[in-house]
Amino acid sequence: MVLIAAVLFAASHPNPVFARGLPLLAWIAFLPVFWAVRRMSLASSIILGALYGYLAYGLFNYYLSLFHPLAGLTVGLGYLAYMALLFPLLRLAAIIFPRRGYILQFLIWMAYEYLGTLGFLGFPYGISGYTQWNLLPVIQIADITGVWGVSALVVFPSALLAAALYEADINAKLTSVKAFFRREWAPALAWLTLLTASLAYGFFSPIDYSGERSAKVALIQHNTDPWMPYNAPTAAQSREGYRRDLNVLRRLSDEALAAHPDTELVVWPETAFVPRIHWHLTVRDNQAAWELVRELLAYLGEQEVPFLIGNDDGRRDLSNPNRQLNYNAALLFEEGQIAGLYRKVHLVPFTEHFPYQRQFPRFYRFLENSDTHFWDKGTEFTVFESRGLKFASPICFEDTFGYISRNFVRNGAELLVNLSNDAWANSLSAQMQHMSMAVFRSVENRRSTVRSTTSGQTAAIDPNGRILAMAEPFSETWLVSQVPIVSPITVYTRGGDYLGKAFSALAFLMLIFGAIPYIMRYRFSSS
Repeated sequence: MVLIAAVLFAASHPNPVFARGLPLLAWIAFLPVFWAVRRMSLASSIILGALYGYLAYGLFNYYLSLFHPLAGLTVGLGYLAYMALLFPLLRLAAIIFPRRGYILQFLIWMAYEYLGTLGFLGFPYGISGYTQWNLLPVIQIADITGVWGVSALVVFPSALLAAALYEADINAKLTSVKAFFRREWAPALAWLTLLTASLAYGFFSPIDYSGERSAKVALIQHNTDPWMPYNAPTAAQSREGYRRDLNVLRRLSDEALAAHPDTELVVWPETAFVPRIHWHLTVRDNQAAWELVRELLAYLGEQEVPFLIGNDDGRRDLSNPNRQLNYNAALLFEEGQIAGLYRKVHLVPFTEHFPYQRQFPRFYRFLENSDTHFWDKGTEFTVFESRGLKFASPICFEDTFGYISRNFVRNGAELLVNLSNDAWANSLSAQMQHMSMAVFRSVENRRSTVRSTTSGQTAAIDPNGRILAMAEPFSETWLVSQVPIVSPITVYTRGGDYLGKAFSALAFLMLIFGAIPYIMRYRFSSS
C-alpha cells in the first residue's frame, strides 16, 4: 500500500515516463495514505510515514541522487522525518474524531504542504496543486487562493473516499459506502460545489489581453552548466571554459537579434557568466578573469538592446575589509553599463546557504568541502525599469515560492523574468517540475512570465498560465516571444498565502480542541 501511494504521488507530477505528469492521479494519490493510517496504531504510523516519505520523495526527486548521493540522501531523510511526524497526526485525527476525522486529516495535510515551504528548509516541490499545472480551467482560482486552493480541491477526495472505503472494509459490505455518503452528504456536496464553481471560474476568468501592449523578449539557452569551468583541473582550462560559454551566449544572442531586431530585452540564464563583473571592474586581482569581463562589456557596449545577465556578484564587505561578499545576482546592462542589480533573497538550503555554521561547524566544513558554493542573501525585491517596461527577475527556484513573485508584483513588476540553472540535474523531469510551478506564478498575479534557463525549460507563459512557446530542452538555442503586459492586482497579490495559513490554523485548533475531550474521556474511563 505504501509503494502504491508513493508511485501515485510521483506519477502525478512530471516524471521520466510522463514528462507532463498524470494530473488526474493526484485526485486519488493520497487515498492509500489516509486509508492505511486508519488501520494501525500510532506507533506503527510512525514507521509507515517514514517509509512513505523516503519512497515517495525518492521516486519524485530521483534526479537528486543522480546529481549527488548526498543531495538525494538529505532530501530523502528530511521527508522520512517529516512523514514520521505527519502520519501519527493523521492517525490521531481518526482517533479523536471517529466519524469525521477525514476532515481533520485533510486540514493536516494542507497545513503540511504550506508549512513545508517556510523557513530555511522550505521546499515547495511536491505540493499537490502543482500537478494540475497544464489543466488551465482548474488552476485559474490561483489568482484568488494561490496554489493552496487547487491543492484543497485535489486532496479532499482522497480523505473522503478513504473514510468511505474504511467503513466498507470494517463492515465487510459495500452498502456501507452508500450509508457513509448519506451521512456525510454535506461535506461531499460542499466539495462538489466548490469544484463546480472553480471550474466555472476557470472557464470565464482568463484575461483577454488581445488589446494590451506587449514586449518582445529574447531568451538564451546555451545548454551547459556554467559552473563546470569552475571545477576545471587548471586555471587555463577554467578560463577557456568560461570563454567558450561566453562565445556561445554571444552567438545565440546575435542570432536572436538578427532574426528579431525589434527585441526589447535579451535574457541570459542564472550565473550564465560566472566571473564576477563588478569585482573585476573594481579590484582586478585576476588578469584572466578581467580580460573575460572586458570582452563581455565590449560586446554589451555594442548592443542597442538591454541585456539581463545572471552573474556571481562579488563585493567588498565595507564592515569587514577581510571579507568578500558574493551574491547570486541578475545584472541589467544598458549600453555596456550596469543599470540595475537584483540579489537572490531566497537561497537553496545546504547547496547555497547554511546559516548554522556556529552550531554545526563540522557539518558546515563538510558542505564546503563537497563542492558547495555558498552565497550571501540579498534583501531587496528589486524591480528593474528599462524603456518603459517594469520587470523583476526571480532567480532559479525562487519562482517556486508564491510570496517572492507576489512581492515583486506588489513593488510594481509588470513582467516576471526567471533566470534558472537546472543543468546540474541533467533531467527533463526536474526541469518540467520547476516549470510547472512557474506557471502558477503567472496565474496568481496575472503576469506574463519568461524563463531563460541553461538547459530547459526555457519558455514564455501568459497571464492565464498558458505556455506561449517553449524551447527544445538540452539544446543550444534561443527563443524570442512576444508576451502580453497586463497589470491587474489580484486577490492573491493583495492577500498572499492566507489560505495556507488558514488551513494550518484550523488544523491546529481542531487537533487541540479535539484532543482535550478525548484525553479527558480516556482518563475518566481509566479511573
